[in-house]
Amino acid sequence: MKAIAYYQNLPIDHAEALLDVELPEPIIGEHDLLVEVKAISVNPVDVKVRANMAPEAGQPRVLGWDAAGVVRAVGAKASLFQPGDRVWYAGALQRPGANSELHAVDERIVGRMPDSLDFETAAALPLTAITAWELLFDRLQVLANSQPSGKTLLVVGAAGGVGSILVQLARRLTGLTVIGTASRPETQAWVTALGAHHVIDHRQPLSRELKRIGIEHVDYVASLNQTDQHFAEIVEALAPQGKLALIDDPAALDISQLKRKSLSLHWEFMYTRSMYSTDDQIEQHKLLNELARLVDAGIVKSTAAERFGAINAANLKRAHALLESNAAKGKIVLSGF
Repeated sequence: MKAIAYYQNLPIDHAEALLDVELPEPIIGEHDLLVEVKAISVNPVDVKVRANMAPEAGQPRVLGWDAAGVVRAVGAKASLFQPGDRVWYAGALQRPGANSELHAVDERIVGRMPDSLDFETAAALPLTAITAWELLFDRLQVLANSQPSGKTLLVVGAAGGVGSILVQLARRLTGLTVIGTASRPETQAWVTALGAHHVIDHRQPLSRELKRIGIEHVDYVASLNQTDQHFAEIVEALAPQGKLALIDDPAALDISQLKRKSLSLHWEFMYTRSMYSTDDQIEQHKLLNELARLVDAGIVKSTAAERFGAINAANLKRAHALLESNAAKGKIVLSGF
């Protein structure tokens, strides 16, 4: 089968940073589905793994943790899907990724694709939606209640993949006042269109920007990138007993700054359930099915923003380069081999 892989950690402009390869078809486990991949999207995790995680010597490593496709076969103990079902998922970090014509994935982290979306548009959503959902409802423990709560959420980096979903979920499924950060006119317009009540500029001190729009403190902060650069301002912006959740990988944080306000710190990593085979990993199956319902009802929309053509090494290299530039808006999607 066709796949895109790498053999060593190389800069994305290197000729062999990503390569078109031929690999054997995957063998599925008892809880697995064999999926014919129709479309994928590209995430910062792809860039991080390609740059930092070396494959086993001489072995190709396949990236890709967002996919939409059709079930071709099911494992002996698989019971949630049948061949022919249209599915979407983000996969497991410790297994080969979905940048391949066929892909094996545990059915307990797979959902039914929305009826209203094509494969390409659907592929933009799973990883970022799972991350945003878990961050909002599991880590920050915000209540799903559309009645105004009087509480505020600041989303730092709201125009990116996770932020684009988080803003929608917070605005439509909770009673929070949602404030997003974005630095360019086009990304500020994007975040506003997604439903943020306010948009502020993260190139300026966050606490000062909040005061500019009449908000003294916020109850929750979702920090999605450059947390180390914004950390002091986040602490200043949070109300006493507030909550901070993050998804990025700051080199160091002085968490002693949280003490005087009794602030809590939460880390969201959507691969935890699959990585440790937790008893509740099927929650991601349920979450994706509920997300499909919300999409079909018009409550949540896809964040596919850049379409890069066929799934091949050249187009994936372009996608990685754009993500590394930190200038991406929404999600980059590719479809077909």
